[in-house]
Amino acid sequence: MEFSHVSVLLNETVDALNIKPDGIYVDCTTGGAGHSGEILRRLGENGRLIAFDQDPDAIEVIKERIGHDKRVTVVHSNFSELRSVLNQLGIDSVDGVMADLGVSSHQFDKAERGFSYNNDAVLDMRMSQQGMSAKDVVNTYSERDLTRIFRDYGEEKFASRIARSIVNIRQEKEIETTLELAEIIKNAIPAATRRSGGHPAKRCFQAIRLEVNGELEKLQNTLDDMFYCLGKEGRVAIITFHSLEDRIVKKAFAKYCKGCECPPQTPICICGKTPDGKLPFKKVLPSEREIEVNPRSRSATLRCVERIK
Repeated sequence: MEFSHVSVLLNETVDALNIKPDGIYVDCTTGGAGHSGEILRRLGENGRLIAFDQDPDAIEVIKERIGHDKRVTVVHSNFSELRSVLNQLGIDSVDGVMADLGVSSHQFDKAERGFSYNNDAVLDMRMSQQGMSAKDVVNTYSERDLTRIFRDYGEEKFASRIARSIVNIRQEKEIETTLELAEIIKNAIPAATRRSGGHPAKRCFQAIRLEVNGELEKLQNTLDDMFYCLGKEGRVAIITFHSLEDRIVKKAFAKYCKGCECPPQTPICICGKTPDGKLPFKKVLPSEREIEVNPRSRSATLRCVERIK
């Protein structure tokens, strides 16, 4: 199967993991195996890689590209199952965990997956190709819930207008395709706003995708598992693509690095709390050269945390 995806911040991310030749590493979003391939190049013959992905298309490609390597265990699952899978494999701790969040180029470019407002297809957006679809969200959510996800997940200031328009139109006919939805969104936004700020459907499509796949909730609920499955000096490296994801990651990493919680006026520490982690660096952004070669990398941010005890 053809699975085109240019890995963002490839060397920067694998460098951040500080690969040990005999270490155990987890790629939570293996996709086209770009980052995993580089991890394997740096691992010795006794190293191990656990390669997760929830997309059946990706799993097929992962098996073709790296599944033959005896160091690789391919896991068809969302990374929210990380702790359970490691327990099943008898792994107590790992040396590194990475995740490249968001949608792969393959998912965006394969029109029938229904992620893009640039191609006409049935509304889908399911990374796992199972469960509730974008069509279900658009046609069954209440106006209040549509407003909430457009506002909270898309940071769309015209959320209520767009939600009201969707509800009114679907009373006449079910909304079925990506271009149909994109046109409804565009018409609900004031003309002056449509002329600036990129495609008018971008924020709402992001919001629906996040809702369909539960991306933010799964990330929020799994970050502790990612960090606390590390051994000492193990690292978590995560690439985010929008402010909502980055805020969650930044806040969690800061929590792991926080020590004393005594009130500022306390002359000496009495809580005895010391940090569990440290930040090897603040963040890494793609270079101008990478953005030129791969414009989709423009919004990427890499953050990393190391466990110190």
